[in-house]
Amino acid sequence: MAHVITRPCCNDASCVSVCPVNCIHPTPDEPEFLTAEALYIDPETCIDCGACIDECPVEAIIPDDQLEERDEPYLQINADYYKDHSVEGGLVPPRKAPALPDKELHVAVVGAGPAAFYAAEELVRKPSIKVDMFDRLPTPYGLVRAGVAPDHSATKGVEKTFASVAAKKNFAYYLNVEVGKHISHDELVARYHAVIYAVGAATDKRLGIEGEDLANSVAATQFVAWYNGHPDFADLDVDLSSERAVVVGNGNVALDVARILVTDPDELAKTDIADHALAKLRESNISEVVLLGRRGVAQAAYTNSEFLALGEVEGVDVVIDPDELVLDPAAEAALSDDTLDSTIATKIRLAREFAERPQTPGNKRIVFRFLTSPVEIAGDGEVATLACVRNAYADATGRVAVTPTDERFDLETGLVLRAIGYRGVPVTDLPFDEGHGVVPNTEGRVQTAAGGDVMPGLYVTGWIKRGATGGIGMNRICGQETAQAVVADFVAAAFDDPSTSRDDVAALVADRGANRIDLTGWKAIDAAEKSAGKAAGRVRAKFVSVSEFEAAATAGAQ
Repeated sequence: MAHVITRPCCNDASCVSVCPVNCIHPTPDEPEFLTAEALYIDPETCIDCGACIDECPVEAIIPDDQLEERDEPYLQINADYYKDHSVEGGLVPPRKAPALPDKELHVAVVGAGPAAFYAAEELVRKPSIKVDMFDRLPTPYGLVRAGVAPDHSATKGVEKTFASVAAKKNFAYYLNVEVGKHISHDELVARYHAVIYAVGAATDKRLGIEGEDLANSVAATQFVAWYNGHPDFADLDVDLSSERAVVVGNGNVALDVARILVTDPDELAKTDIADHALAKLRESNISEVVLLGRRGVAQAAYTNSEFLALGEVEGVDVVIDPDELVLDPAAEAALSDDTLDSTIATKIRLAREFAERPQTPGNKRIVFRFLTSPVEIAGDGEVATLACVRNAYADATGRVAVTPTDERFDLETGLVLRAIGYRGVPVTDLPFDEGHGVVPNTEGRVQTAAGGDVMPGLYVTGWIKRGATGGIGMNRICGQETAQAVVADFVAAAFDDPSTSRDDVAALVADRGANRIDLTGWKAIDAAEKSAGKAAGRVRAKFVSVSEFEAAATAGAQ
């Protein structure tokens, strides 16, 4: 018997270090970790010790004899990875921590998402390092709370790791406090040895086509925030009156959006989806969602686990025309020779299996269109049609390229959602690389420009550090790297002592109108949401306005 890693895998990599036979790969030390869809257990090497199960924060690891039918494909997916990867047995050697100076280090972390927490986790292991975490929202966890789809509750299990970090005595929350409004960058620099910005990528990429700003042409980032109860988007006007929606993009966010639009609202009612979104989805007329991908199936941006999960949605057909599954010549040849990368080969195999499935009359539909690009959105003030063009593979040296053809067609739709990626925005008082949408840095240390001088005491982590790629697991490695840079600079005596004590921060932000929410306040909010959810038979019932959060935090403190 072996253990199997299933869909909820977040690439957290906690399991890697406890495996006594090194059978979980890729490891954080392997280059492929940076782009891996998930981690995989080699069934030939696994000794069934179960050590990984206790470490997994999202309960993704299951003994193969306990797999439910829907998870059985993951046994093959795990095994497929090792068709072109090898495993060598042996213990993973522990890293020796450096000796720290005999004094305290004060660190401010701006942002409260996964990258922020993983940096903080690494830092608060050392009792002499004090971490204060700031976020303008009344709640922590960033995209784990406001980005992970409500029907993916297992993935949100990583919050347990974050909660254990926040419970440390050398950690403090400054939630509902906006840096730049309630406290300035310069005031943080004056009070902390180091300031880490973990502010993510706050906006979406645009299509750059005519009609993109018509009513009912919406960024998927906003739509996701809307159904997840983000306070900034609770009042978003989402029109679900048409029978067809079109999602431009085919990454995991696009799949999430499509799945939420066609899932039975009674199923969503068991999750933590925002009440306003649930009410709107109950009235929705959408019965078909079309996903457009500019490239072919071999280059599809979604992960295999998320693609496979679409087939589990009750009352929904995944529709793929076999003629859509065109491969570029190199992939076709490699597939024939059985030399194609296993992850891509699995992607193609799953798509072909979906294409062969019969459709059920009366079911809603998620339709994949590959090698297709939008060129114009048309309508009288609001979306009515989306004009598209078919693409074809083009000759390119060393890469897969596509080029538009003369074949153009229209899709009638009342809703277009663009899901082509997030993008970082400039951070006040920090340098910014407009071309890459990041703060220039080396291993998290902020630079005056790409390749420029390091700015002592300033750091970045997460998407603002490396661009909007990678999920929870990549953010862990990213956060740890930045934290290790802070510790290394501490050991190297690279910090000047703060000119002002951080003891006045709470009073300072309060004087400027911040109703700070600390750990006690967040626990009160968390308990109130869960209590309200339990009464309704749900995981939690989310608050969506700042006033509701503040009231719950205040009530819990009394």
